[in-house]
Amino acid sequence: MNYYCYILSNKNRTVLYVGYTENLSRRVSEHKKGKGALFTKKYSVCELLYFEEFEDLKDARKREKQLKNWHKEWKWNLIKKSNPNLITLEIE
Repeated sequence: MNYYCYILSNKNRTVLYVGYTENLSRRVSEHKKGKGALFTKKYSVCELLYFEEFEDLKDARKREKQLKNWHKEWKWNLIKKSNPNLITLEIE
């Protein structure tokens, strides 16, 4: 089984949210429906911009914690390395 650490943003790309999950497509769908984190519902944060895949849940959780402690600018720089146009990623 794979696990994911991911970063979401809102339509205007003004807010970032970092999370982890074992099912990325289900979790992004839940965010889009306003289920789960209150922060994502309050700020309409449901557009996937970045994710990393892990084989171990502990590693995904550790990475989430690390990214949550980063400055916002660092997170944007990380996202832009793999997604320079900040397009919303589609997950199957």
